[in-house]
Order: sequence, then C-alpha cells, then structure tokens
Amino acid sequence: MKNRLLFIVFISFSSVLLGQEYEVGFSLGGTNYVGDIGRTNYIYPNKPAAAAFFKYNWNPRIALRATYSYLPIGANDKNADTDFKQKRGLSFSNTINELAVGMEFNFYEYDVSSDDKSWTPYLLLELAAFNYKTPVSETTPGVYEYSNKTSYAIPIGIGYKSKLYGTLAFAIEAKFRYTFEDDLDYSTSRIPSLNFGTNGKDWYMFTGVSLIYTFGRPACYTDGL
Repeated sequence: MKNRLLFIVFISFSSVLLGQEYEVGFSLGGTNYVGDIGRTNYIYPNKPAAAAFFKYNWNPRIALRATYSYLPIGANDKNADTDFKQKRGLSFSNTINELAVGMEFNFYEYDVSSDDKSWTPYLLLELAAFNYKTPVSETTPGVYEYSNKTSYAIPIGIGYKSKLYGTLAFAIEAKFRYTFEDDLDYSTSRIPSLNFGTNGKDWYMFTGVSLIYTFGRPACYTDGL
C-alpha cells in the first residue's frame, strides 16, 4: 500500500512538472555600489559577478523566479567626481551572497514554444536577503575584526529576453538593490576610525547577460494579467 501511494505521488508530481514550462539559467556580468566611497553612478559595473536562477512560467505575462547571486562590490575615492573624496582616498571591497525571490512581469506575452511571442522587455520585482562582511571591532589601530551579517534589500530590475534557438533564450538585465544598511563599505559609528558615513543607505547593482534553458511541456495557460 505504501509503495502504491508513493507511486501515485511520483506520477502526480511528474505530471505537474511536465505540464508547465520551467526555466533554469545563469547570468554573468558586473556589480557596482553607491554609498559613501567612490563614484555614485547607478549603472557602472566594475566587479565581475554571477548568478543562477530557476523560473516557473505561471502564464505568458508572469514568471515566478528564485535567484542566487554572487556579487563582489568595491569602490575607490580616486574614481570619485568630488575633490573631497579624491583627497580623502578611501577604498574598500566586500562580497555579497544574495538569495532573491520575486516575479517577472512581461510587457508582451512570452512563450518560447511560440513563433510570434518569442521576445519581450520585462520588469523584475523581488525581495532579497543578502549576507556580507562588516567590521565589529578595532583590535589594534588600523586592524579590524569582521563578522558576517545578514540583511534585506528591496530590489527592482528591468530586462529584455528573447528566444535564441529551440529551447534556449537569452536576457539582458539590470537590477538595483536598495538596502537598509550603511556599512557595506565598512562605515560604522561603532568604530570611531570608520565613522565616515552619512545617514544615507547603501545600494548595490548588477548588470549582466543570461543564458536560459526552457524545459517542460508547453502549458495550456489560464487567463492571466
């Protein structure tokens, strides 16, 4: 009886998977940050970064999405556009590991199995949790102890995706993350020698290109938005 129930569950789960279109893919691109150090350009990728994602196409206008991103960030006051920062000469580097879930909203109906619905610009709305390194103490002058910290960001993004060949597609995407933290660049009021920040919160961004593989049987979508 137990084996029969497991078999029924397996068949039902397989039917769900095969009855919809799913997508997996990876992204390569660059990151940049906007905060208290360096430039303040919101699209200025200067560190190589990568991401992997899984998507469920709920209907031709909406896809649900989960993404893991590896996002090094860094900045240097020498590249800033103000004399104050250039004379100050601060720099930093950090690494963000991010998990995000959200929704792609296609401006046009998108279905890689269709000949006339094979491209669209889209808007990306997500919630993200990310982990990074932050200073916790100054052990000796100019030498700091660090720990890992987890926080949350409100991400938005824009992109364009199109079918390449068969079940392969590509996308060009830019994502902007507003954080609730001001220490991505190690600025903190907890340590006097690192108390160089302002009250503004830090941003980090990713710009890149994705390769996407679609699998599962083309779905008979329900009416969507």
